[in-house]
Amino acid sequence: MGDFANHMLFGWYPYLCLTVFLLGSAIRFDREQYSWRSGSSQLLRRKQLLWGSNLFHVGILIIFVGHFFGLLTPIVVFETLGIPHEAKQLLAMVVGGVAGLMCLAGLLLLLHRRLTDARIRNTSSFSDIAILYILLAQLLLGLSTIFVSAQHLDGGEMVKFMTWAQGVLTLRSDNWRIVEDVSPIFKMHLTLGMTIFLIFPFTRLVHIWSAPVWYLGRQGYQVVRTRKSIAPAE
Repeated sequence: MGDFANHMLFGWYPYLCLTVFLLGSAIRFDREQYSWRSGSSQLLRRKQLLWGSNLFHVGILIIFVGHFFGLLTPIVVFETLGIPHEAKQLLAMVVGGVAGLMCLAGLLLLLHRRLTDARIRNTSSFSDIAILYILLAQLLLGLSTIFVSAQHLDGGEMVKFMTWAQGVLTLRSDNWRIVEDVSPIFKMHLTLGMTIFLIFPFTRLVHIWSAPVWYLGRQGYQVVRTRKSIAPAE
């Protein structure tokens, strides 16, 4: 990959994706609040949804937290705590691998459910199915990076990604050069990850902003009745 492509993908593209991600989410919330939802199909094939959704969401949450703190925590913090880069990389490979497999299993269940059930497919938009395939590709790329990382366990590559991610936030001008010589697998993983941020405001993923954490402490349950259980008005 030439300097121009590296500069565009890892120098300019991150800012395009972050700008669309933040502004697009704000505009959609302001102008299209009725579309600000996950589009649940819970009442259809609930058992498969339960397994798939739980595996997917637990796995993706672990992956997100790991990426967020792993990439954006200043390197000096790990050095001050005496955590070597080799140990951090090994931990990321093990925890990320387990979480990735959980997420992959859940995503395959959700994708199978959405594609094979005619009722669910009829209520699914193009973006609903497309985002599942994109997440599947990103998961497979992420799991593939584990095999590449296993070939160099000194933690050097991880330091590069930490420096690059933090350089994006600090507007480092030559930031793209930090990752120009990493494996193509990592570059594809980074590029697709940024693209997910780019398309985020135009998909059902926006419901992440409204994660109902307060549900964990609420009293009672939501009551949902089928049409047959509702007595006719007299």
